[in-house]
Amino acid sequence: MAEGASIEEQVRHKVEGGVAWITLDRPEVKNAISPDQRNRVITLLGEASADVGVRAVVLGATGSAFCTGADLRADRGAPPARADGAPERVVGDVARLLREGAQRLVAAILDCEKPVIAAVNGTAAGIGAHLAFACDLVVAAEGARFIEVFVRRGLVPDGGGAYLLPRLVGVHRAKELLLLGDDLPAADALRLGLVNRVVPAPELEAAVGELAARLAAGPTRALGLTKWLVNRSLESDRAGAFADEALAQELNMGTADANEGVRSFLERREPAYRGW
Repeated sequence: MAEGASIEEQVRHKVEGGVAWITLDRPEVKNAISPDQRNRVITLLGEASADVGVRAVVLGATGSAFCTGADLRADRGAPPARADGAPERVVGDVARLLREGAQRLVAAILDCEKPVIAAVNGTAAGIGAHLAFACDLVVAAEGARFIEVFVRRGLVPDGGGAYLLPRLVGVHRAKELLLLGDDLPAADALRLGLVNRVVPAPELEAAVGELAARLAAGPTRALGLTKWLVNRSLESDRAGAFADEALAQELNMGTADANEGVRSFLERREPAYRGW
């Protein structure tokens, strides 16, 4: 992607067959993500939730890397106004930056009402790794690797890393990844349960497309509510989880797809889900 490209070129977007493809396209910086790119991805995920024509989302990238973290060289706009004599940074600035930035981006994936698949073509480091781990399904190319790079820079993990990893691999494995910062090859990520499938690089797009097409043909509202239930279960007790389940069932039974699913079963035919 040439320098000076528009934000629409830096984050490509298309909808085909009910699948929204969101693609980071700055291979010259290994898809390090800028604030403008981040905000566009957040907007596109929100639009995917609201668009009944979108029934699954794929988050991918061009080039040799998926996303190598935040682009520290990107323009972050004018700094906030400061009173005379005030320091350049005051308490609260960093926390606000994270809330409005990396945390909001990861939350947009977790909160998207449609299933999101990560197509990890290469290195996913820092917030790039967390983008993948926040997705509902992760498909990685054989040469891909995941790196909790923060400790290498003397930093604390951001973008929900210390929230996501223990829930995905357990506390001790999470600490190993976060405290040592070693490269994690795709095959090892598969073994740990961080990745659903590993495929040869030339087959990545087709493999992801097949999964996305299956999801896009499914009962969209039921899938979204199932995603919500699983995510909620990680922080709720039994009473809360059962209450959430009852609510999800109540909401889903009012959808056309739920009625179609039951009807097709009784009529002994394949269901034709419409997404609402």
